Amino acid sequence: MDDAPEANADWFDPATTTFGDRLTGAREAAGLDVEELARRMGVKPRTIRAWEEDRAEPRANRVSMLAGMTNVSLVWLMTGTGQGPALAQSQDSLGDLVQEVEKLRRDSARMTERLHRLEVRLRARMRGA
Repeated sequence: MDDAPEANADWFDPATTTFGDRLTGAREAAGLDVEELARRMGVKPRTIRAWEEDRAEPRANRVSMLAGMTNVSLVWLMTGTGQGPALAQSQDSLGDLVQEVEKLRRDSARMTERLHRLEVRLRARMRGA
């Protein structure tokens, strides 16, 4: 294969890829293995594998975290339209701007997880009251 970038672009067809396919592609493009992504997400590797094999679906807050950790848009991860891994990588030449966007995505993912934990605590207290 002389033309690696073109070969890598051929894996994605919005009409046929599933959430699991897009997650796998985004994870690999981000340079993460299953174990590292699982550690960062606070789940077991088998959970990531189940998502990638379309045997299970993550909750909404987890999807947001996945998008942030793999540097793709939430819409792309869910539907296949929008900013996917190839576009994110091609914009690396924009340097500081791209880094700022990536930092905001990570921060957003952390805030989403924190909000989820607080919501769980609040609901538990409301049930106990």
